[in-house]
Amino acid sequence: MSTYKKTIGTNVRNNAGNLTGSEDQIFYDSTNLDFKYQFPAVTSAGSWRTGGNLNTARRFSAGAGTTTAGLVFSGSTTPPEVYRTETESYNGISWTEVADVNTGKQYIAGNGTSTSALKTGGSPGDVAINESWNGSAWTEVGDLNTGRHNANNSGPDSTSAVCMGGYNGTASGTSTETWNGSAWTETGVSMNTGRDFGAGAGLTATAALYISGNGGGTNGHPNVELWNGSAWTEVGDLNDGRYGLGANGSSTLAIAFGGNDNPPTEALTEQWNGTSWTETNDLSTARDGGASGTSPYTSGFFAGGRSGSGATTITAATEEWTGPGAPIGAWATVNALNTARIRAGGAGTKENALAFGGGPGAKNETEVWDGSSWTEVNNLNTARSNLTGSGSYTSALAYGGSPGSKNETESWDGSNWTEVANLNTARHYLAGIGSTNTNALAVTGNVPPATAVVESWNGSSWTEVADVNTARLLPGASGLNNTSGLIAGGVNGGIQGATELWNGSSWTEVNNLNTARQGPGSGGVSTSAIIFGGNDPGSPGVFANTELWNGVSWVETSDLNQVRGQGSSGGNESSNDSAISFGGDIPPTTGATEEWSGSSDTIKVLTD
Repeated sequence: MSTYKKTIGTNVRNNAGNLTGSEDQIFYDSTNLDFKYQFPAVTSAGSWRTGGNLNTARRFSAGAGTTTAGLVFSGSTTPPEVYRTETESYNGISWTEVADVNTGKQYIAGNGTSTSALKTGGSPGDVAINESWNGSAWTEVGDLNTGRHNANNSGPDSTSAVCMGGYNGTASGTSTETWNGSAWTETGVSMNTGRDFGAGAGLTATAALYISGNGGGTNGHPNVELWNGSAWTEVGDLNDGRYGLGANGSSTLAIAFGGNDNPPTEALTEQWNGTSWTETNDLSTARDGGASGTSPYTSGFFAGGRSGSGATTITAATEEWTGPGAPIGAWATVNALNTARIRAGGAGTKENALAFGGGPGAKNETEVWDGSSWTEVNNLNTARSNLTGSGSYTSALAYGGSPGSKNETESWDGSNWTEVANLNTARHYLAGIGSTNTNALAVTGNVPPATAVVESWNGSSWTEVADVNTARLLPGASGLNNTSGLIAGGVNGGIQGATELWNGSSWTEVNNLNTARQGPGSGGVSTSAIIFGGNDPGSPGVFANTELWNGVSWVETSDLNQVRGQGSSGGNESSNDSAISFGGDIPPTTGATEEWSGSSDTIKVLTD
C-alpha cells in the first residue's frame, strides 16, 4: 500500500492551527485534530471592468493583443460616414495614437499582438487588401485571393494566420485562406455554413473557432465551427445566436461577448470549455461592432462599437475581461489599537504603521504597529481630531485637524514629534498623500466651508498648488509623493463617488467609485489604489465595501470583516495588494485593526 510520503516524498506537516504563508499543501491541524488542504483562493468566474476610452470612437474596427498591450485599428464613424485610418495602442490604462493604416476600411479582420499584427479585407468594395504591422508602421503585403468584408482572422502574429468566412459581394462565404507571412493560400476547404459578421477565436492558424454571425438565411446564426488546420467541424452552438459580437481565447477555452440580435445590442457573455457554451458575467454596456484582441481566455478587451437599442450610438468605451482563476484578496483581523479612536491620522504600511491623534474629543496619543501589535510611543504636541497624516512609521507628518480648524504641522522622526511650518489654509476633514516627512500633499478639507485647496510640502514649507475640481471634505487619498496621487469619495452637500488624479500640476476627473462614501480608508498609488469602509450619514450608514483601482476604474472586491466609518489607514503602500485599516466608528468607536492582502488561501477540511 502506498503512503503519502512514498507518493509525495515528504511526511504530512503537523501544525498547531492553520498554516501561514503556505499554499497547495496538505497538513494536520493538531489543535482541531483535522487533516486539511490549503490552496489559493481564486475566482470561479470571469468578469468585465471599465477600461480607458479610445481617443477616436468608432465601429466595425479590428483589434489585436491583450488588455495590457492592445491594438485597435481602422473602422468607421458616422455621420458623415468616414473610414478611419487611426491606429491606437493600449497599455492597460489609456489608448495612444500611433501610425495610421494605409487604407481606411470598415468590417475588417485582424489578429496578432500590439507589435505584430494583420489587417485584412474590409469594405466598401469587398477588398482583398492586407496590411502588416511591425510595432511602428503598417505595410501593404500580399492580398487575399478572395476579397471580402466581415471576415475573421485567427493567428499569433503577422507571420501566421487563417482568414475565415466573410461576405464576398454576393453571399456569406465559406472560403478559408491561410497566411505564411508573405502570401495567402486558398485551402480549398469550406466552412460548413457560409457566414459573415461573426467572431473568431484562436491563438494559432491551425486551431480556431468561427462563432455565430449572419449566414444560412439567418441573422445571428448560432452555429460554431472548429478549424483544426485542415478541416472544419461543427461543434456546440452558442446559447444566443447573434452578429457583430467579439471573442477572444483559444479553440478550447474562449469567450464570446456582445453582438446584435436584430436589434437590440446585447451585453451577453458566453464561455466555451471545448465542448459547450455557458452564460457568464455580462458586459457593462451592450454593444456590437467593437474590436477585440488576440489573447488567452483569461484576458481580453472589447473596444468601441455601437450601443443603444437601435445600435445607433458609436462609442469609445473599452471593457477589460479577467477570466476565472484570478486571486481573491481578503482582510484579516489582527490585534486592536490600545486606544480606540475615530478620525485619527495614519501613516505607514501593514507591516509597520503609525496611528496618532483622533477622537472622540481631541487625542494626542501615538501608537506604532510592528506587524503584530500596537505600542504606545511619544504623543503629538497638539492634541487634535479630524486631522490627516502621511509618510512612514519612522518619517511621518501630522497636519490640520480640530477643534476649530487647525493649521499646525508636526514631523515624526521615529521617536518624537516636532512642530514645523504651518499649513497656509487651516482646515480639518482633509486628506493626505506622501511617503515621508519631506514630501506630502494636503488635499481639500473643511475651512469651513468645504474647500478645493491643495498644498504641497517640500520638507520645510507648504505651497499652494492647483485646486481639485470638486471641493469636498473627508475623501480617501492614495499616493507616495507630492507629484502623483488620487482622491476619491467625500462629501459636500451630499455623498460623493468622484475620483480625481493628480499629475504634479493639475487634477483630472476620472471614473467614480461604485459606492459613494465619506471618510473611507485608503492606500496604494494613482495607478493601483484601494478604498475601504467609510460611511453615508443617510442610508445605508456605515460601509465594509472595498474597491480596487487599476488606473482606469474601480471594481468591488472582498469586504472588511467589520463595517466602519471615519477610520484610518497607513496609506504608504506601493500598490493595492497591501493595506491596513485601524480605528473608526462602527458605532461605537473601535480600535479594531485589519490587514489587506491581494491574495488569500482557502482551507478545506479533508474527510473520508
